[in-house]
Amino acid sequence: MPITHASTSRTVKTRDWNLQYYEAGQGHPVILLHGSGPGATGWSNFSGNIEALSRQFRVLAVDMPGWGLSDACTVDRLDHVDAVIQFMDALGIAKAAFVGNSMGGQTSLRLATEYPERISHLVTMGPPVGKMPSLFGAGDGPSEGLKILIQAYQDASPENMRRLVEIMTFDKARFATPELTKARSDAALARPEHLKNYVAGLPQGAPLPKWVDRSKLPHIQVPTLLIHGRDDRVVSFESSLFLLACIPNSRLVLLNRCGHWAMIEHAEEFNRLVVDFIASN
Repeated sequence: MPITHASTSRTVKTRDWNLQYYEAGQGHPVILLHGSGPGATGWSNFSGNIEALSRQFRVLAVDMPGWGLSDACTVDRLDHVDAVIQFMDALGIAKAAFVGNSMGGQTSLRLATEYPERISHLVTMGPPVGKMPSLFGAGDGPSEGLKILIQAYQDASPENMRRLVEIMTFDKARFATPELTKARSDAALARPEHLKNYVAGLPQGAPLPKWVDRSKLPHIQVPTLLIHGRDDRVVSFESSLFLLACIPNSRLVLLNRCGHWAMIEHAEEFNRLVVDFIASN
């Protein structure tokens, strides 16, 4: 069966949430966690990766509460790790490899420190690691990319989505197409409650009111692969340099001509890296 949005689409009821997810393949579970942008879903972030990874693994890309077709979520209920554990329990998954972009990478880091028995491999792409002194990035608050992301939540027009896709990627001509930016805008505007909850929750720390305890990073024992774009204008690659220094069993792949979406801009290389890393460790 071809790997399409329709053929992979599933829903599951957990203790607290109705969650949409996309599943393909068999074997060791690999859970893909998307980033925080408006219109982001498991499918929009990972549609170019699910088929390649599913040839060897059971792949599940979940829409987190507050995104995609999953339940809406206000900031006071926003605990991504708890939602992931509920997702795994509902599907009878004891342990999985985690692949997380940006917000999803931060969730994966938290899970590795708080529920080490539930994770077999850790792969991150551009995860933030919380407030810390910056060597290479601006020190006056959110990055250039995060400021544009927030503006797109406040007004999810195609024009703002074009600006968002441009800041997320290195190759703007290839990725910031009218078709993609309109599709992204339509997806965001289809769930206005997600947009409203995100903006309302910003003063309370949305979308990440809970962060990994950085003092626990050296205790992460699972094999860890850090992938980061050198041209990332949302989360500087120095965050992955910091993680490399902290996590004992880690390695870093730093990609030139790559922004915040390594799994989209360099899909074929990303897929090879992840398949080989999980299969070989």
